Amino acid sequence: MKPPPFDYHGPVTLGEALDVLAEAGPDGKVLAGGQSLIPLLNMRLAAPAHIVDVNRVPGLDGIEAGQDGVRVGALARHAAVERSPEAAALPLLRQALRLVAHPVIRNRGTVVGSLVHADPSAEMPAVLALLGGSVRLAARGGEREVAAADFFTGPMESALRPGELAVSAFFPALPGRSGTAFHEVSRRHGDYAVAGVAAAVTLDEDLRVTAARVACVSVGPVPVVVDVTTACGPRPAGSAGWEAAAAAVRDRIEPEGDIHATADYRRHLTGVLAVRALRDAAAAAHGEEA
Repeated sequence: MKPPPFDYHGPVTLGEALDVLAEAGPDGKVLAGGQSLIPLLNMRLAAPAHIVDVNRVPGLDGIEAGQDGVRVGALARHAAVERSPEAAALPLLRQALRLVAHPVIRNRGTVVGSLVHADPSAEMPAVLALLGGSVRLAARGGEREVAAADFFTGPMESALRPGELAVSAFFPALPGRSGTAFHEVSRRHGDYAVAGVAAAVTLDEDLRVTAARVACVSVGPVPVVVDVTTACGPRPAGSAGWEAAAAAVRDRIEPEGDIHATADYRRHLTGVLAVRALRDAAAAAHGEEA
């Protein structure tokens, strides 16, 4: 299959890229990694009149870590972020990136591109939603920062407006004595998850659970974030109410059935994965304290 015809643009500055996108409006699409866009073009599921290739624009591949979190540029590849020393400051990034597709995809695909694609079965939107991160969007008239809670608006839909370019994403750091984990089940490693759960748990000085949240994938139109702190604690991490937390998660999600799994199976599986992820996240938080 071949893509529909389009005009190709290869800007070499951010200003030039934003000018082209402003002129193209709704008929423009950005090419960064292309691991989602190219298949859509080839299958004629997308037919933009203009493709704006930003790979020559300098300064968009940065990965910066600070005390407040990690900022990832629009051209930072999955593999580069996973291997970067900056990602070590936020273990959930590496835990999730190891589950993204296959090595060939991770070598080319971008973290920010995955966020903009907004696939509810993808790992990176769940990570951003769980951490309460944000995406920085630039346009010819200026920039704006959109929180994860407002960024994902539906399956394959985001708050990105015509003429805007997602230039970076920010993943906030967790407080001390926090741990994370990401578990998913797929038909084959690298396939989209039948269901998946990312978890973050924070403990106090007595190793009691003070905060616990999960983000679920493949069970709703957007990543589903559930605060399960009340169900888990305040109890020592070793005796926390993980099963009660899983029940709360199952009550919150609205999975749909398809050729790969029924809705009931997805609901059950999400509960099982929530228990595993919460236990592992608490163990990681305990290990940090030790």
